[in-house]
Amino acid sequence: MPGNIEAKIMSICENVLRRVIPNEKEQTETLEFSRFLVEALKKRLLMDGISAEVQIEGSVAKDTWLAGEKDIDIFILLPPEYDREAFGKVLEAAKKVSGENYLEAYAEHPYIEAYINGFTINFVPCFMVKDPSKAKSSVDRTPFHTRYVKSRLNEALKNEIRLLKAFMHGIGVYGAEIKVGGFSGYLCELLVLYYGSFIGVLEAASRWRRGEVIDIERYYKSPDEAKKMFQNEPLIVIDPVDKSRNVASAVRLNRLSEFILASRLFLKNPDIKFFNPKIIEPYSVNDLLKIIRDRGSSIIFIKTGAIKVVPDILWGQLFRSQRALLNLIKQFNFDVIRSEVWSDEENSNIFIFEVSSRSLP
Repeated sequence: MPGNIEAKIMSICENVLRRVIPNEKEQTETLEFSRFLVEALKKRLLMDGISAEVQIEGSVAKDTWLAGEKDIDIFILLPPEYDREAFGKVLEAAKKVSGENYLEAYAEHPYIEAYINGFTINFVPCFMVKDPSKAKSSVDRTPFHTRYVKSRLNEALKNEIRLLKAFMHGIGVYGAEIKVGGFSGYLCELLVLYYGSFIGVLEAASRWRRGEVIDIERYYKSPDEAKKMFQNEPLIVIDPVDKSRNVASAVRLNRLSEFILASRLFLKNPDIKFFNPKIIEPYSVNDLLKIIRDRGSSIIFIKTGAIKVVPDILWGQLFRSQRALLNLIKQFNFDVIRSEVWSDEENSNIFIFEVSSRSLP
């Protein structure tokens, strides 16, 4: 790497770190409030006759969160002799701690998302397991993830992780939720642990191809063996605590491609704009109509009303519906150039299809 490029990258990273490292006041407030919630929930569970461990997980536990992020994950670990029916009692206890401003949401099983003192708190019940490969659900592995990462972190690596997260935020590929289809916080942490630094990740990613395999603990004899296990996955990162799981399974091909391209562009011409989410100015109606006319294609919009579910479930339903509608349109021999789906996650969902022509010969 030329010296002038390297110096520019170092300057940008120093600038970004001043912005994304939580200051002492924020760190103290976040940790003290997290501990307060843990103790409050422990007392509530004890009063309700439930035996469980309560732990802080996620980026707060690992000290890798970005300044301004107000998300706290609190896990309630139930002994294995409990069954899933106990989750209901745990959630009732979490509701009492949360007050009135909470939402009961569902992933593999229910959890509580509460809004308290400006923080978003996820109260997640799971089972206490000795072996993460024997997990009853994916969240049972989370405490193992936390321990694995924490045992390998130092202050320098924490900040390298923050740089990678900020970069991914800036280019729009951060987040494993279905709407985004990008990189989770845990995946970012593993990439930095594997490649040693933020720049190390970008340098490696600039050479990635579809089906790249990263096996930190070397569970598989070769990349081909891992690819047989995780067929057709755009990116394969073997979970160091469970070799049967791909940590990058949520990453869609378009998000992977965007990250690879952004890595190449940043290393070639570093700019702080990569760390700043792009603000998209909407076209005026007249400009939009002119663009459509100039393209010579036709646009089909299909609007539906509200679907009252949590965002992750909503987007899963929307993407499935998009694929079904796309296949239906193609069955009638329309030439589909591209398709998108949009939602305000409250009242409106819109499927958009660009076709060569709305009329068949």
